[in-house]
Amino acid sequence: QVQLVESGGGLAQAGGSLRLSCRASGPTYKLYALGWFRQAPGKEREFVAASSWSGTPTQLVEFVKGRFTISRDNAENTFYLQMNSLKPEDTAVYYCAASGVASWPPLPYEYDYWGQGTQVAVSS
Repeated sequence: QVQLVESGGGLAQAGGSLRLSCRASGPTYKLYALGWFRQAPGKEREFVAASSWSGTPTQLVEFVKGRFTISRDNAENTFYLQMNSLKPEDTAVYYCAASGVASWPPLPYEYDYWGQGTQVAVSS
């Protein structure tokens, strides 16, 4: 069974940075993409970024372009979401998810495996 474990969340000030990690274990050979999603209180979960399992290509939603980057450490089977220039509206629980569907980019419902989430809070 594929397992995803996020870490790196916490409290940051507006304009600050955080780096989230998502470590994958299990039969990762059958995975094609890794995505990051977030859910703010009272809001629906939304897509933030995705990476093919090899690390390229990547995709970022418009409202984080220029601020967030997604990357992979091949040796550690870990993906990162580097978040710079944080804004209070970035406050949410962030989830990583993996897709076993061989299409790019995966549609939100094509993510089969989910981590437990990590809280990010940005103060103004």
